[in-house]
Amino acid sequence: MWATVRVLLLGSGGREHALALGLAADPAVESLTVAPGNPGIAAFADARPVDLTDPEAVAALAVDTRADLLVVGPEAPLVAGVADAVRAKGIAVFGPSRAAARLEGSKAFAKEVMAAAGVPTARSRVCADAAAASAALDEFGPPYVVKDDGLAAGKGVVVTDDRAAAMAHARACGRVVIEEYLDGPEASLFVVTDGEHAVPLLPAQDFKRIGDGDTGPNTGGMGAYAPLPWAPPSLVDDVMARVVTPTLTEMRRRGTPFTGLLYVGLALTAAGPKVVEFNCRFGDPETQPVLALLETPLGGLLHAAATGTLAAHPPLRWRPGAAVCVVVAAAGYPGTPRTGDVIRGADRPGILHAGTARRASDGALVSAGGRVLSVTATGTDLASAREAAYALVRGVELPGAQYRRDIALAAVEGRVRV
Repeated sequence: MWATVRVLLLGSGGREHALALGLAADPAVESLTVAPGNPGIAAFADARPVDLTDPEAVAALAVDTRADLLVVGPEAPLVAGVADAVRAKGIAVFGPSRAAARLEGSKAFAKEVMAAAGVPTARSRVCADAAAASAALDEFGPPYVVKDDGLAAGKGVVVTDDRAAAMAHARACGRVVIEEYLDGPEASLFVVTDGEHAVPLLPAQDFKRIGDGDTGPNTGGMGAYAPLPWAPPSLVDDVMARVVTPTLTEMRRRGTPFTGLLYVGLALTAAGPKVVEFNCRFGDPETQPVLALLETPLGGLLHAAATGTLAAHPPLRWRPGAAVCVVVAAAGYPGTPRTGDVIRGADRPGILHAGTARRASDGALVSAGGRVLSVTATGTDLASAREAAYALVRGVELPGAQYRRDIALAAVEGRVRV
């Protein structure tokens, strides 16, 4: 058991709404401040404005709120060095340093770390100009996988059979990582770590494409579910042994230990699990179903990771059954989303806010971003959780709303094969 603490949570999306719900439910969390938050979170937590990528502004807010623990939701503040500035004030932080956050901030750096650690991943080339990109596309062939080296809000990856489209993306990004295509279903594994010890959460699967059947452009994520009934029983143990432990060891060897949340994006290939990408924070929308099933108090778990005491933390407890999240997006997403549309029916349990705001003139709830709501439900099994999630979605009114109708459907129907 740990002492009661005051928590400051950074972020404003559906992931942060899920984190805020988990933290607020922990009896050991004395107070919860969220910056900047959203209308859904503001209903039960103190919301404060802040520039998320200004380390000194965040550090000042942490001091002002007398926070004992900072939990960083999005990746941009971590890459900007927010964790370093807050730790310098003597405040515990759940999230990696700026140096360690390069695992997400630079795809090329992540590949370098994986190569040094012997982590299974796709063969790749780092390309800084059109000639190098063209040669790499020819080397690996279609489907072409082109990744922006830097942060791109989940939309920096193009997977296509169209070589011209692949080249266009490479030119638009400048510095890219081009790699071989990894066949097989994808999965996400969240790992909580204090840099030395690591605790895996439930594996999940998300859906990046805007359209049913994985069609259309990539998005920040249109839905997710957990657990994975089709995954090999050894998946988590294999990934911890072959990916997580070697990566954490390599990061310590470099003098930049990774603490916080290591997100391991995987392709389950015929040759075994291979890493598609690393992220340095909870994924969105996988966080929503994973935390919906976590019975262990969230605050204590994150605090243990932030203070180097994860080895003493009790084993995690999970609720039985499954959880499904369906993202309701605005018209125009993932291009330029239409904002300002009135939202109705979003005040029910399980509907998490992401891109929402209160209209100044009358207080109406309106859309304020691309992914507007993360509708999440649990059930005794995946089929019932899916049914419950879509029942909630049907009760939401948002002009021009987009959402996928096939989240978790292939898994329910037994069509996912490793």
